[in-house]
This record gives sequence, C-alpha cells and structure tokens, in this order.
Amino acid sequence: MRKSLSLLGFLTGLLLPSLAFAACEQMREGAATYLACRFDPAREDVRLHLAGPDGAAYGGFAGLRRQLWAERRVLTFAMNTGMYHDDLSPVGYFAEYGKVLKPAVTGGGWGNFHLLPNGVFVMKDGKASVQETKAFVASGVVPDFGTQSGPMLVIDGKLHPKFLADSDSFKIRNGVGVDDRGQVHMVVSRAPVRFYDFAVFFRDRLDVANALYLDGTISSVFIAEEKRMDRLFPMGPILSVSMPIPQ
Repeated sequence: MRKSLSLLGFLTGLLLPSLAFAACEQMREGAATYLACRFDPAREDVRLHLAGPDGAAYGGFAGLRRQLWAERRVLTFAMNTGMYHDDLSPVGYFAEYGKVLKPAVTGGGWGNFHLLPNGVFVMKDGKASVQETKAFVASGVVPDFGTQSGPMLVIDGKLHPKFLADSDSFKIRNGVGVDDRGQVHMVVSRAPVRFYDFAVFFRDRLDVANALYLDGTISSVFIAEEKRMDRLFPMGPILSVSMPIPQ
C-alpha cells in the first residue's frame, strides 16, 4: 500500500503543472494570518463527498484521493466541509451527485451550526453559490452537490448579526465563500480567530458577499502542490477540487 501511494503521489506531481489552476496564498489581516485559496468551477470540478463505493465514510483525504485516482481524476485540493455526528454523518443538509442524503435542518438549537442564520454551499450545473438555509429550501432546487453548515459568515454583504467584534471566543476556523464572478474561496485561519474577524476577512479582503462557516478546531486541508495532507482528526463531508487525468 505504501508503495502504491508513493507512486500515486509521484504521478500527481508530474500532472500538477498542467492541471492546477488554484491560487493559494498566505494573507494577513490585522493580527491574523489566513491560507486563502481560490478556484474557478468553470475550469475545475468542485464536488462534495461523504462515503466511498463501499458505503463507508472516507473519514479523511487519503481514501478520497485514492478513489478519485481510480476514477481517473487527480485531487488537487480538499477541505473538511461542515459539522458531523460521531459516525461521521452530516448534521445538516447533504447532497451528492444530485441525490439528497440528508434533508435541511431549519430549526434552532445548541452550537455553532444552530447560530441562525446558517446556510448551504451549493454546486449546480457547474456554478457555485452560498445560500441562507431557509432561502435555499424555499427555492426548491436540488443541487448536484450541497452541504449545510453554520453560521453564515456574510449574508448579502453584511456580517452575521450575532458576531461580536470583542468576542473572547478564538478558534482555528475554516469557511467557504463565492464572489460575484462565481469564484470559490476556501479559507482556513493559521491561528485562532474570532467569528467577527473571520467574516470581515471574507467580506473586505476577498470581496465575498456570501460566505459560510464550515468548522473549527479540526479545520483541515489537502493541497497536492504543497504535499500537504492534514490527518489530525477524522472528518465527515469533504469538499474537493479535482480534474480529469489527461488521456
């Protein structure tokens, strides 16, 4: 197994110069530093994943990478994508390849997920969006891929109303936003930050009008170009960026 993974990594490295269109950079805002990556869904496939063909949750990037390679796709980037239960199943809405595996949760409750309004990251016909949950449900759209998380960070250009500029809650955080050109921005903080500061970064530095918090503390990424594959925590839903291997 180790030899096959080494070969996969070697071949991925050879392919990356012609396949990778991601723009990842370290960006500093105030006292915080962020890893911010931008993707164009018109050029790269942005998808969501939960389990492999055997029905078992991937639980991490390595299994997903192998499965995509078997499908003749190279994984260039991935990130954990929202809250999940102990069995790695999603807490909220989840759709994969046009099939809804979990309906939307619209009620309140305890924890960040229920810090309403929350939202849904959606891929439909090759276009990405972040939508407030109730608006998404009212639209009746069944996306190709969709995942619910919360809270929303930015809603139509405004910060979530419950965020406090002087909050004492600091955590590593990751999130996703979509700008007015349809570019997908995936961000993870390098150090613990407030919700407020994280949302301001999306709105003011990335010019994103709608952004969604994905998770905190376990925030993990896979970046093929940097040979980075975080393995600190098991994870449920995973957002991937991949491209087909040239014939």
